[in-house]
Amino acid sequence: MSLPCKGCAWRTWLGRWSASGSEITGRTTCATDVLLQELFLIMGEEHLLTPAVLDTFFVPQLRKLQLSICSTLVNETVVQAIAVRCKNLSLLDLQKCHQMPANALVDLMKALPCLKELNLSETQCNTEVLSAVGSCCRHLRQLDITACKRLAPDALFYLAYDPMTGSFCCPKLEGLKLWKMEARTPGDLIGALAFLLLALPALRLLANGLLAEAVRLIHSGQFNSVPVPSGFPSLQELVRSRKSTHMNEGNTRLTWALTEMYDFNESSLPVISTACPYLQDVTVFLEDPSRFARHFLSCRHLAHLTLICTERRDLRDLLPLTASLGAQLETLSIQGFFFEEELSFQTLLSHCRNLMLFSASFLPFRRRSRGRQPNMEAIGWDLRVTPYELPQLYGFYLLPSDIDTPMTAQQAEILRSILVSLLKHSPCLEDVTLVSVPFSLDAVFEKVLELPGTALLNLHELSLIDNEVSPSTIHLLLSADNQLARLKLSGCPNIHASDYDALLQRVSREHFELNIVWD
Repeated sequence: MSLPCKGCAWRTWLGRWSASGSEITGRTTCATDVLLQELFLIMGEEHLLTPAVLDTFFVPQLRKLQLSICSTLVNETVVQAIAVRCKNLSLLDLQKCHQMPANALVDLMKALPCLKELNLSETQCNTEVLSAVGSCCRHLRQLDITACKRLAPDALFYLAYDPMTGSFCCPKLEGLKLWKMEARTPGDLIGALAFLLLALPALRLLANGLLAEAVRLIHSGQFNSVPVPSGFPSLQELVRSRKSTHMNEGNTRLTWALTEMYDFNESSLPVISTACPYLQDVTVFLEDPSRFARHFLSCRHLAHLTLICTERRDLRDLLPLTASLGAQLETLSIQGFFFEEELSFQTLLSHCRNLMLFSASFLPFRRRSRGRQPNMEAIGWDLRVTPYELPQLYGFYLLPSDIDTPMTAQQAEILRSILVSLLKHSPCLEDVTLVSVPFSLDAVFEKVLELPGTALLNLHELSLIDNEVSPSTIHLLLSADNQLARLKLSGCPNIHASDYDALLQRVSREHFELNIVWD
């Protein structure tokens, strides 16, 4: 049995490891928590975990346990062993551990008072389990209950409040993920989310697509139609309590310290930007980009922004926003925009010099025929584009749109010039994805990699799906100085089976650690 090199500490320990059950138990009993975690993950990746081996890892010094890597081995017996022998756990990952019954989960929660991070996604978690989490895990900071089919919105109330003692629960909970929660009506879930916002004062993340609606509900004060289970305080009572606390702290309005909010409409922006001034990561569906920029001006912490246009919009409409906030953005993703003016895309990038990740879907990069691109060489290169120095950019993704209109030759030329500049002057680039661009990539990479130059030295993954690119360009990339480990060439019409075989032979011959995907 050979295992990949993962660190000196575990290799020294594993070298003395015996296949005898008693030897295994002795080794794990004396191993440190960090060593146990590293060894557990390695054995999980190598599919070496068995029920007997798994049992040996349940020792008092263990602080973190990620059972999602061996979810099929986790049953009620395993849960009972953890409850008895791992009472010091601070992190427990049970994602997809379907075989654990809810009553076993309840007993486990009662036995682990030190938990700070808990993942119960895709388990049999129900109302009783959430009640046990709320009542017993007083130090919990992160909880994931995504896709738990036995949970209904009413169960969320028991996470934040104990009706038996009349006290609030999970006072330190900062992050709660509950994607894919089923509800009879959206209103049921919106009301439960509003309760959580008001009852959990430490929340920084509440991941659900209806969060913005919950904020709007609280802002409106229209609670009469929101059902609250018997024994729980009403939303009106919680609002009065929160407002009283805010007034005592010198605040005149109700706000939250939420840092992330996803998938909300532009119409919610005025309320969201006022109620959540600390947002760092947002996804917004836009209707009129020319009007929304002013609502983000108060979001001085915004660092990760995704903007999706429900209708085609001119990229120029984004420029007021990027002029104001571009310097603080670390990631920017834009979809559904077009640019007819040469300077609009250039100007946007010049506003965002500190980007680490950039993703764009402009006009569709759909070819008209097999030959499919305009004669770009006849048009000529526009190399007057100012070089873009994005010193921190490590991910660049150019994706196709789903609008059935071809990009004009002039727009394609602008895009090609900007692409060359970005690839040449972004020294930290590690991951590049170019899907269905409207011109051949041969000349692009020839210019990017021309000598002397230091472009793409850190490139690790390159995806060129459905592009006009020749085998010679791929060999040029393989000859260049970079860290390329994964190359995707699916759907490239100029790469044939014989070319793919030749690439694989070269990889083997020159001992490249490179995985090439092609079909």
